Amino acid sequence: MFSGGTYHEVERWLWNFLTSHAKRVNPRVEVALEAGDARTGQSYGARLTLGGRVSAVVEFDFSDVAANRGNLAWCAALAERTKRLARELGAQGAADARAR
Repeated sequence: MFSGGTYHEVERWLWNFLTSHAKRVNPRVEVALEAGDARTGQSYGARLTLGGRVSAVVEFDFSDVAANRGNLAWCAALAERTKRLARELGAQGAADARAR
């Protein structure tokens, strides 16, 4: 497996990873990754969105992601966390629809 990479390579990998696992729960889930000037070279913030609902920001340290993206156990835990957030967004939408 691979680890390391530049800030932008790791950003692209993280966005692809989060998106692929979120869309396994619901193909309409989108991932917004914050990686602006204040974060460059240091961190990322990720939010999942679904039908106008937005998750809380999940913070990622660049060096942590770069060092662990080749670690299968770390990736499995991140995949489960991402799918749980996507399920929670879907459940919020279902609850909102029932309340109407």
